[in-house]
Amino acid sequence: MKKENGILIKAVTMVLAMTLICGVLYTAVVTGLAQIFFSKKANGSVIEVNGKKYGCELLAQEFTGDEYMWGRVMNVSAFTDQNGNTKMYSGPSNLSPKSQDYKELVEQRVKRIQAANPDAKSDQIPEDLVTCSGSGLDPDISIAAARYQIPRLAKENGMTENEIEKIIDKCTTHKILGIFGEETVNVLKVNLILQGVLS
Repeated sequence: MKKENGILIKAVTMVLAMTLICGVLYTAVVTGLAQIFFSKKANGSVIEVNGKKYGCELLAQEFTGDEYMWGRVMNVSAFTDQNGNTKMYSGPSNLSPKSQDYKELVEQRVKRIQAANPDAKSDQIPEDLVTCSGSGLDPDISIAAARYQIPRLAKENGMTENEIEKIIDKCTTHKILGIFGEETVNVLKVNLILQGVLS
C-alpha cells in the first residue's frame, strides 16, 4: 500500500510540475518574448493610427469603390445563429475550375474588372483579380494586379499614375532573400494611403 501511495504522489507531483512548467511558465515566457520582440505581429498585425484600428494586414477587406484598389475575390458567407448572432466563415469555392458554372463566374468577374478599368494598359487581366484564394481572405495581390488598376486609381483620386506607382512600391513585400516567395502588394495599406490615413 505504501508503495502504491508513493507512486501516486510521484505521478500527481509530476502532473502538477509539468502543468506549471509547460502550461504556465513556458506560455508566459513565449508570450513575453513575443510582446517584446514582435509586438505588432503577436497582437494580430493590426493597423492602428491615432488609437483607431483600421484592420489587419493579414486579412482581406472588401473594397468596391472605384477610388480604392480592389483585392482578390472574397469568398465569405454569413449566417445568423439561434441567438441572433451573425457569424461569418470563409473558404475556397466548391466549384471545379472545369465546370461551366465556374467559367461563367470568372467571365462575369472579367467583365466587371474591364468595365471598371477601361484605361488599363493591358488587355490581359491578372488572374488573381478574378479568382478566389484558398482562404477566401487573401490580403495581398500580385504586382501585376496592382499595376493593372493604376489608371483608374489615378483618375478617381486626382493623382498622377507615377504617384500611384510609388504607393504600390511602398506597400510591396519583396521576395525573401530575393529568391523565396512572390512579390505581393497589401491592398489595405494602399487604400489607407489613398485615404490619407497612412503616409
